[in-house]
Amino acid sequence: MSEDSRDGDLLPQEPVVVVGNPSTFGVLEARPQFPQLPAPAAPRPVPTPGGLRPRPAAPARQPSPAPTPRSTDPTRFGRIDETGTVWLSTPDGDVVVGNWAAGTVAEGLAFFGRKYDDILVEVDLAAYRLREGRGRLDQARAAVDHARAALAAPAFIGDVVQLGEACADVERLMASHRAEREAARARQREEALARREGLVAEAESLQDSRQWKATGERYAAILDEWKAAPHVDRATEQQLWRRFSAARAHFDRCRRQHFSQVDAQRKEAVAAKEALIEQARALATSTDWAATSRAFRQLMDRWKAAGHAGRADEERLWARFRAAQDDFFRARDAANAERDTEFQSNLERKEALASEAEALLPVTDLASAKRAMRSLQDRWDAVGPVPRAERDRVEGRFKKVEDALREADQRRWGSANPEVRARAEETAAKFRAAMERAQGEVDSARERGDYVAVAKAEQSLESARALFEAAQGTLSDLS
Repeated sequence: MSEDSRDGDLLPQEPVVVVGNPSTFGVLEARPQFPQLPAPAAPRPVPTPGGLRPRPAAPARQPSPAPTPRSTDPTRFGRIDETGTVWLSTPDGDVVVGNWAAGTVAEGLAFFGRKYDDILVEVDLAAYRLREGRGRLDQARAAVDHARAALAAPAFIGDVVQLGEACADVERLMASHRAEREAARARQREEALARREGLVAEAESLQDSRQWKATGERYAAILDEWKAAPHVDRATEQQLWRRFSAARAHFDRCRRQHFSQVDAQRKEAVAAKEALIEQARALATSTDWAATSRAFRQLMDRWKAAGHAGRADEERLWARFRAAQDDFFRARDAANAERDTEFQSNLERKEALASEAEALLPVTDLASAKRAMRSLQDRWDAVGPVPRAERDRVEGRFKKVEDALREADQRRWGSANPEVRARAEETAAKFRAAMERAQGEVDSARERGDYVAVAKAEQSLESARALFEAAQGTLSDLS
């Protein structure tokens, strides 16, 4: 099949009327008629980076009217002499194209004129179809070849110059169609190349992605698009395929390495958590509540640091670890509940002892109060712990009575000791002298009008007065 016959942009072949053997005389061939041509087909899709899109339709053009079959007056371009020889007039001279003996001269001229018209109309029809974009190049070539052969060995009477120009016109249209076809093929090649280069560029941009699932699915889709894309020349397509294959292989290698590492880490995490479970089970029966609670917190920290063991294994291992942990804390909570009951009883007993101690105040008989307090202290020490929230409050009540008795005992001892009294009197005298000096400084500063010194001296006076009053109070207690 010739290159012209492979042209896909033209309509299927239509029958061509070919004139019979020019040497056959006396037979009238049927004239070719111009058929009613079908509407143009829809534009075929072309590949694009996003898939197939319709080829842009050519600008609408008004269909040209079907050509009127041209006929030639044979008497202008030939003659039949008295011997029946048929002559054709050409620019190079008259040539014999046949003999006529089947009728009158007029009938013979008409017959040979129709043979010319049949050839001319076939060429005109080929030109018309090419102009309308509905013809096939192989059909046009056949029409031109037939006309050229007829011109080389004429068996008709007609305008050979006109027929030659008609053939040249068809050949120009054929050349134009070939150029358009080649341009369209070039555009298709460019689009196909751009499509495949776009797929390769996207594949290379994804080769370092760590979105394993989404990127893997995209690579599969790119491969499907690659298979469906129009082909380019073999060398270029192989080069692009090597780039695409290298990018996909790099991604696959990184993905395999990642999941290999994940699998190794998962196995390490499973082993580490199995060991932690054994330690937790060993601690589950411990009654050293505080130390074991700290140990379980440390195990939990190590559990988190061990990494993820995989969804299925992680749930199974965690259930075992949590079961051992729950066993310990249930036992501890039960023990704490029992302890809290005991502590509440102890609180009630200490509340009663604190009330007895508070009944000793104010102190009227120090010796009797001290004996009673020693008995209360012994009973207090014999009572066990109380709830932590109540410990400071109840112990504060008891300590307040102890402090009051201790202060009363110190005052009694100080009043009976002459040396203590003498030191108290000496201290009171020193503070009185300091207070008087400060008062003198205040008066002097006021006389000078130095208000800064006045404020400073007044502060010293207040401090000396407070110390003196405290010393006086001690001295009064000793008295």
